[in-house]
Amino acid sequence: MRTLRITLAYDGTDFRGWQLQAAGRTVQGELEAAVERMTGCRARIAGAGRTDAGVHALGQVASLRIETALPAAKLRLGLDSLTPDDLAILEVADAPPEFHARHSARGKTYRYRIHNHPIGSPFHRRWAWHVRAPLDRPAMRDAAARLLGTHDFSSFRLAGCDARTPVRELRRIEFAERDDDILQIELEASAFLRGMVRAIVGTLVEVGRGRRSPGEMPAILAARDRAAAGRSAPACGLYLVHVRYPPGAAAGVEGGDER
Repeated sequence: MRTLRITLAYDGTDFRGWQLQAAGRTVQGELEAAVERMTGCRARIAGAGRTDAGVHALGQVASLRIETALPAAKLRLGLDSLTPDDLAILEVADAPPEFHARHSARGKTYRYRIHNHPIGSPFHRRWAWHVRAPLDRPAMRDAAARLLGTHDFSSFRLAGCDARTPVRELRRIEFAERDDDILQIELEASAFLRGMVRAIVGTLVEVGRGRRSPGEMPAILAARDRAAAGRSAPACGLYLVHVRYPPGAAAGVEGGDER
C-alpha cells in the first residue's frame, strides 16, 4: 500500500467545489474517477483545501492510499490525460505512510483577484471580481494590517463551519497591482475557516469604497458575529495558491516551504 501526494490546479468555475456531492461535478469526484480508470482501484482522496463552488486552485494538494506498482511519473501523465481540461495534474509523488493532505498541512496561502475598472472585461469575468468603483488602496492596507496576528475570526466565517476552534493566525496580507487593472490580495495563515478569505476581502473592499473605516477592524473581530463584517466577495476571484507542510511530510519537499 502506497501513500501518494498529488498536486493539481483547476478552474473552479464549472465545479460545485472540491468535495463529493450527490449531484454535480466536483474536483474530488473527477480525480477519484480518473484514479479508478487508470489503476482499477477505488480510493477516497483527501484534499488540503475543501474549496467551494467557483473557487480555483493553482496548488491544491491531495493524498490517497492505494495498491499500485505504477511509477509516479506515469501516474501523473495518465491521470492528467484522464481528467477534463479544467483540471491539471501538476505532480504525483510518493509520500510517507502517515501523510495526509489536510491534517499534515501547517499553512495555506490564498490569492484574491479584483478587476478594479469602470468597465467589465469578458476576459476577467470568470477569474476575478469586477469592482467598478475606485478603491482606496492605502485604507485597505491599513485595515488589513489590523487583522494580522492570532485572533478569534468568528466574524469572518460562514455559518455551518465545522472547525473545532475559530482561532487562527493570520500571518500575512499583501497587495499587488497588475498592469491590467487587477488588484491581487494574498493571504497566508496557519489555516483558514470556511469562507474566511472571502469575508475578509469583502470587508476590505467596503473599506476601499469608504463604507467602513480601517479603525473598525478590532471591533469587528471582538464582535465574533458574522453580521459585523462585510459581505463575502464572490467565489470567482479566489485561488488556493500554496499549501505548506513540515520538513519530511512528503517526498521531494525540501524544508517547510515548497515554493
